[in-house]
Amino acid sequence: MVEEARADYSMERLWQTHLTIRHWLNAAGLGGFYADPAKRAKLKPEAQWEVEGGLTLSGADVSKAFAARTEWFHAVQKLFIHFDYLLIPSAQVFPFDAEVHWPNSVNGVAMDTYHRWMEVVVPATLMDGPVIGMPVGFNSHGLPMGMQIIGKNHADLAVLQLAYAYEQATHWVQKQLPPLITNPFGPSD
Repeated sequence: MVEEARADYSMERLWQTHLTIRHWLNAAGLGGFYADPAKRAKLKPEAQWEVEGGLTLSGADVSKAFAARTEWFHAVQKLFIHFDYLLIPSAQVFPFDAEVHWPNSVNGVAMDTYHRWMEVVVPATLMDGPVIGMPVGFNSHGLPMGMQIIGKNHADLAVLQLAYAYEQATHWVQKQLPPLITNPFGPSD
């Protein structure tokens, strides 16, 4: 049986938690490049933005973000009392042309950051459990859309088993082979 489920947690708070942790990690990882003006000039504006966000954080900010992440983990664990798996979309948009820097809007909603268009992966990313992406269909150009199958902590095998059963029932990959499999060298001109 499939039912709608919603964690007792603010999705905006989860997004802000994600941004804080992401800024902190990027500042730690890219901070050396950012500190050197010649190397900073080679960083994408988005990477510079991430580092700059991290440089403004205090230890207390980071500690609060990890405490919020723990609260999110517990909110999700409460869902698993009643549900065996959670299924959520894997993206908010179909794959887009490589020339598009990122989608500026999704369904008429302006994106306030360069990665807000992929916000649906944040819940699984921050919950610390097994997740697998599976195709659920394709658009008229053959580009995939998917779902995330999410399991409770340490249920990795169960998630893989469900994913396998789903693929055996749908045969999505067999019905629509990925373009790189059918034509690994791209279109011939």
